[in-house]
This record gives sequence, structure tokens and C-alpha cells, in this order.
Amino acid sequence: MELNIQTPALLFPAVSLLLIAYTNKFLAIASLIRKLVSDYEEKQKHELLKQISSLRRRLMLIRWMQVTGVTSILVCVITMYFIYEGWQVWAKILFAISLLLMMTSLVITLLEIALSAGALRVLLKDLEEKNKQVSS
Repeated sequence: MELNIQTPALLFPAVSLLLIAYTNKFLAIASLIRKLVSDYEEKQKHELLKQISSLRRRLMLIRWMQVTGVTSILVCVITMYFIYEGWQVWAKILFAISLLLMMTSLVITLLEIALSAGALRVLLKDLEEKNKQVSS
């Protein structure tokens, strides 16, 4: 199979949308961390430290999601240059690497989503227990 210049270009819209989503997640979590740190400094609630620690892990995952996504698109651009120059073997190798990087980014996204869902589950459980105590 011979790659043409349009094949790697197919990843551009997908990667662009993913990077926007990753950036939005990053900004939302950074804002939440700032708020929790401010709350902790005011109230000295040690429960907030667990939340901040969990958010720190999520922030690290989002950073790796962004790094692998950006690297994927960079390798895609290099692939397009290699196709332009007629270096098909190297273009195919780089395109495969680009796809692997994109898959890595998506797997990390799944891990971050699982971590996020777990944190929300804990918060909802705490809220339900408080609600039961108030009702009793």
C-alpha cells in the first residue's frame, strides 16, 4: 500500500478536537484545584487534601494526554513531508508511530475518565450518607 498525502491529513481534525477537549479539562481541573487550595487555607479541612491529591494525578494524566496527542500530530506532519519527498518506507513507519501515539493518548483518556468517575462516586456516596444522617 502506498500512502498519499491525504491519509495522514485525516488525523488533523480528530487531533485538533481532542486537544481542545484536553485543554478544557486541564483548565477546569486547574481552576478547581485553586479553589480547593483556597478553601483549605481558610478552613483547614484535611478531606480537601485527598481531593487535591486526586486532582493532581488527573492533571498529570491530562498533561500526558496532551503530550502524546501533540506528538502524534507532529509525527503526522513529518509523515506528510516524507510522502512529499517520496520516502514511502519511512512515511509508513512514522504514520504507524503517529497512530500508536494517538491510541496511547486515548488510553490515557480512559484512565483519566475512570479516575474522575471514581472521585465523583466517592463524593456522591458521602452526600448520600450525610442525607441519611439528616433524615434520621
